[in-house]
Amino acid sequence: MHTIALVLAAEKSKVPFYIAGGLLTVWALTLSLGFGMRKPGWPPNATGQRTIVSITAVLVLAALATAVITSSSPAKGSVPPTKTEEQAPIPVEGAPVQGGSASSSSASSGASEPAATTSTPAPATPAASGGASSSLKLAANPGGELSYNTKTLSAKAGTVTITMANMSPVEHNVTIAEGSKVLGATPTFVGGSKTLTLKLKPGKYTFYCSVPGHRQAGMEGTLNVS
Repeated sequence: MHTIALVLAAEKSKVPFYIAGGLLTVWALTLSLGFGMRKPGWPPNATGQRTIVSITAVLVLAALATAVITSSSPAKGSVPPTKTEEQAPIPVEGAPVQGGSASSSSASSGASEPAATTSTPAPATPAASGGASSSLKLAANPGGELSYNTKTLSAKAGTVTITMANMSPVEHNVTIAEGSKVLGATPTFVGGSKTLTLKLKPGKYTFYCSVPGHRQAGMEGTLNVS
């Protein structure tokens, strides 16, 4: 239905071109079939010839102008996301970027070499998320039903990567939110899979499809981060 609406909107914008083209066609048929073939030597004088040429020129210019205008006006509501671009990872606000792991080797009593001091020191404030890395998989119902293959996902605090597959004929995405705050989302797509990577601290998050009506139909679940 979404695709049909876009096509109808695009066709509606070309009405001026259809009118101008139709008038030009009717005029050409009238000249050729109505007068040219039935009345040899028509028009009989130069004034008639100039009149016919002028009317024809106006109709041709009108058809060209409406063609240019309608072709440069994209239909409203066109789908912005492309299928070839992966969304860059969206970090959670306030979550510090993981730095290089500092070596905290305990000095042994008989050690002859001093401890290395070249590693980057850890931030003064504790990290909001752990250093773990989790890879999750999610899939839309391949039969076209508005649902995911699970209602619950679990991950460790830190870097969480969600790979969503959509073999359904309907466009879907996966959006991650903490309460009413959206933290990130894949592009809306059909066919293949998209990946979303976030830095998440421990807590409960919601994953859902943000295509209008899909979440209300049941495409949502809970992401538990511990």
